[in-house]
Amino acid sequence: MTFVRACGLSELEEDTPKRVELDGTPVSVVLTGGEVFAINDICSHANVSLAEGEVDDCHIECWLHGSRFDLRSGKPDALPATRPVPVYPVKIEGDDVLVSLTQES
Repeated sequence: MTFVRACGLSELEEDTPKRVELDGTPVSVVLTGGEVFAINDICSHANVSLAEGEVDDCHIECWLHGSRFDLRSGKPDALPATRPVPVYPVKIEGDDVLVSLTQES
């Protein structure tokens, strides 16, 4: 599994998504509850940036129609979205947040 640097851990604010682009893939990096998650930044329902939404209880909410996605699995738990979005493995090395675009299952 190949990891690439997404951002610095010190650049993240609790419950505030940070949008990055890794090899042409838009990714939201989220620090919440002391853990860092990486999820594809595009809502599976409306094709808009999830990084513009709000984070609550390990979920990210799409700002446009209110679909919520679990940051751990990418699965939606609020309509209108019915399809999950990819989530990606994350590891921390020093201040670097590293993400692998290999999709977790």
